[in-house]
Amino acid sequence: MQNLTQKTGFIALVGRPNVGKSTLMNTLLGEKIAAVSRKPQTTRTSITGILTKENCQYVFLDTPGVHKPRTKLGDMMMKSVGTATTDVCMVLLLVEPLAEIHPIERELLDKFGKMGVPVILIINKTDIYTPEDIIRTIDVFSKEYSFASVIPLSGKTGDGVDIIFKEAEPFLEEAEWFFPSDMITDQPERTIAGEIIREKLLKLLDKEIPHGIAVMIEDFKESDKLIDIRAEIYCEKASHKKIIIGKDGAMLKRVGSFAREDLEAFFGVHVNINLWVKVKENWRDNEMLLGSFGFKRD
Repeated sequence: MQNLTQKTGFIALVGRPNVGKSTLMNTLLGEKIAAVSRKPQTTRTSITGILTKENCQYVFLDTPGVHKPRTKLGDMMMKSVGTATTDVCMVLLLVEPLAEIHPIERELLDKFGKMGVPVILIINKTDIYTPEDIIRTIDVFSKEYSFASVIPLSGKTGDGVDIIFKEAEPFLEEAEWFFPSDMITDQPERTIAGEIIREKLLKLLDKEIPHGIAVMIEDFKESDKLIDIRAEIYCEKASHKKIIIGKDGAMLKRVGSFAREDLEAFFGVHVNINLWVKVKENWRDNEMLLGSFGFKRD
């Protein structure tokens, strides 16, 4: 059997909040490693997803939604986008089929043009838009920028997603792989656990509360048949704490139950979760607290 030369490259998923970057990442990998929610700004830091197909290793970087930051946490999120798009072999720019270019998308295209990095335009959510919407969007964006390729797809259903590998492969470099072939992320298990718990909070809580929530894994004990997790949920107000816990602890129990299902599917063993809620006022603007929660400027 012929030994093919190994190829690899880093590919950044970039776009405005809520365009489906994390959903697409999870679909590409066939595993949930990134928090997914209909609420914007779900992803807070760059998350690495790795997929090895034959002689090619694709290293995807899921980034926070590009927005105008209003807190120090927001500043750090945008810093992580800039870092993730440095020294990549290509960018996947995700948009919805709205047939218009948002000012933030224009800024991104201007930046990518100056960098000289190839860009594939991903028109996501084709499962909920009409073919006419998609055609108009292709026309509008193609007049604005010379894309390496344009791919309409649905990150949710998986329709069209495999085309990404075919279109991205020519831009990979001949080089030894950065990661073992069976590795799907470089994120620590604690980080994956925290992301999945935070995802359930995002899905179950009111619109404003999730942006003021951080999840810290304080204890992670692993054996062949059981993973025991202690997680602390930080919020900004005492009133939010009551909502997170719920009457007689009902909301916290729901969060733990839903998170446990996903974690057991991911790790393949039984998972026990203990959740605790604490108040840290204005933590999103406190650099010391942000650092202790794992958010870094660099």
